[in-house]
Amino acid sequence: MPFSERLVAAWYAPRLTPLTAALLPLSLMFSAVAAIRRWVYRAGIAHAASLPVPVIVVGSILAGGVGKTPLTRALAAALKNTGWRPGIVSRGYGGSNVRPRAVTPGDDPAEVGDEPLLLAHDALPVWIGRDRVEASRALLAANPECYVILADDGLQHYALRREFEVAVIDGARGFGNGRMLPSGPLREPPSRLDRVDALVRLTTEDEPSPVIDSGRETAMSYEPLPWRNLRQADAIADPAQWRAGALHAVAGIGNPARFFALLHRLGFDPVCHPFPDHYRYARADLAFPDATAILMTEKDAVKCAGFADTRCWYLPVRARIDPALIARVERTIRGRQAA
Repeated sequence: MPFSERLVAAWYAPRLTPLTAALLPLSLMFSAVAAIRRWVYRAGIAHAASLPVPVIVVGSILAGGVGKTPLTRALAAALKNTGWRPGIVSRGYGGSNVRPRAVTPGDDPAEVGDEPLLLAHDALPVWIGRDRVEASRALLAANPECYVILADDGLQHYALRREFEVAVIDGARGFGNGRMLPSGPLREPPSRLDRVDALVRLTTEDEPSPVIDSGRETAMSYEPLPWRNLRQADAIADPAQWRAGALHAVAGIGNPARFFALLHRLGFDPVCHPFPDHYRYARADLAFPDATAILMTEKDAVKCAGFADTRCWYLPVRARIDPALIARVERTIRGRQAA
């Protein structure tokens, strides 16, 4: 098992493991640095930069895949459908790019990152850069029609002033062992959630949970969409044929087990091949001569499109979010415009 998989498994183990115990000194250092950084901004020693439009931050106190990018996509789509013109900024994690630049669907994921490419497929302005402030300013300069900025995975980017913070947590895995990185999955302590404007719990339930506290706490679930072929856009999936032969599934996401569990709920029993989050696939990673079909997530598909064959299919999912969350975000945007 790769070290990254061993580490994540240890984070969510029921008790402290030798691996997480050995990392505790580093966690203490990380926790101290994170606390000092938060204090520096709250005390006004460091100043966050303001933008001329409202900034909505989507992030998490947890490392790994908890649904930040799907939630950002869902919020952006909802705002666009109600007449707003959002733009999206992202770090571009997993890509080599550092300076601010726009992302378009044909870009190389090795340069811009896999998640920004997913966001760019939704026909909205997407910019990346290590400095989210500069990326936001560049986006607005190139797209002056944008009324609002959505910052994907921006909760810890305190240099960017925000009007509204949305934090996502995994309803199934919770906070793991409750320890800070790298001994646990936490980027910040759970008390940080008391300061966010909205808390979204990722769940596998078919229906969102009831709204709590006037929409501050809501749920999000994934709705699977029709399968799509990586080589033939108009191909029609035939799951019955897949089940008749050897079926393989790959997932290079923050929580591969969630995707594999979804496949089992959909009636598939593939040979599962987990990879680290943001993994850069090579042709050899899909070398399954016996495969009738090779199944993957949309995030994997953007990195495999260049060498995939007709056996490769990806499953798009849509995040179902509570209308109460959308309403609160819209009220924030209107309030900023009226100020």
